[in-house]
Amino acid sequence: MVQKQCDLCAGTEFEQIGDRDRHGNALESVICKSCGLVAHGNIPTDEELADYYATEYRQSYHGEMIPSDRRVMRAWKNGERIFRQLQPHIEPVADVFEVGAGIGCTVKVFELNGHQSTGIEPGEGFQDYSQQRLLTNVVRGDLFEQPRDHSRELVLLVHVIEHFKSPRRALEYIRGMLADNGLFYVECPNIAAPFARRSKMFHYAHIHNFTPSSLKMLAESCGFQLEVQFGSKEDPYLQMLFSCSDSRELKIDYNNYQQTIQVLSQATALRYHLRPRYLSSRFSKVASYLREHLTAKQHVAEVVKECQQFASDQEDEEPTELRAAA
Repeated sequence: MVQKQCDLCAGTEFEQIGDRDRHGNALESVICKSCGLVAHGNIPTDEELADYYATEYRQSYHGEMIPSDRRVMRAWKNGERIFRQLQPHIEPVADVFEVGAGIGCTVKVFELNGHQSTGIEPGEGFQDYSQQRLLTNVVRGDLFEQPRDHSRELVLLVHVIEHFKSPRRALEYIRGMLADNGLFYVECPNIAAPFARRSKMFHYAHIHNFTPSSLKMLAESCGFQLEVQFGSKEDPYLQMLFSCSDSRELKIDYNNYQQTIQVLSQATALRYHLRPRYLSSRFSKVASYLREHLTAKQHVAEVVKECQQFASDQEDEEPTELRAAA
């Protein structure tokens, strides 16, 4: 039997921190006692993961195979947020590529703002919607099929890194896709953020769980250096922008293990609900859900119209000889 190794530091000593997922199904979760990376005790095979993400993931995680208007509206606003965050750090015509593009909203927002913007998405229903409704350049595909020609200027990994069997392999592969001055943006759940219950932390699809420290350690050891970390330490999601680096040194933060264990021990409903930010965040979330119910259908109709108009304008601008050749 092959001994399990930590994907971050290759450590072999683990401590079990969970035996169920958020739905109560059996799922062993462990933490590396060297670097503090949290992962499944038993990681699915490549074949199991490929099939799961192509046909089951959206239904089991989101409850739908075809995105609802609320989900599209939420994803569009999230894409606009990401664009606003990254705009000051990228060239006006930077080539943008998103891995696991989902509905394709972020890809389209960058395209509407002047970027050559493409992406890949394994989920059939979401990818079909992306192409057919939003007219995106999002195709069905796999990261490890992409050319490593150092041509990309910005690669996005938004709520995807936690799904990889080996995040290290993914980041090393992305490093080969990027130009020397390229940037890499990653967003994922923050296991160091406050949780109401420890039992709600783990999900079959989230193979690895990151703290700010473990994500930074991994990225630095794969040829990146941190440029900006957006948000605060209490945010439920990590948002980090990295640039390419010639260094691939693994610098282990040996405090991360104990700090993560401490966070896990504090994941109680009482502590969570007594946080100073709890009431304001709950009010904002409830208000947001209400707005979504009332405005999502109209919002999505306007987005689709904008995408169609953009495509029509692009076609009109195409030289006559190119249209004739097509």
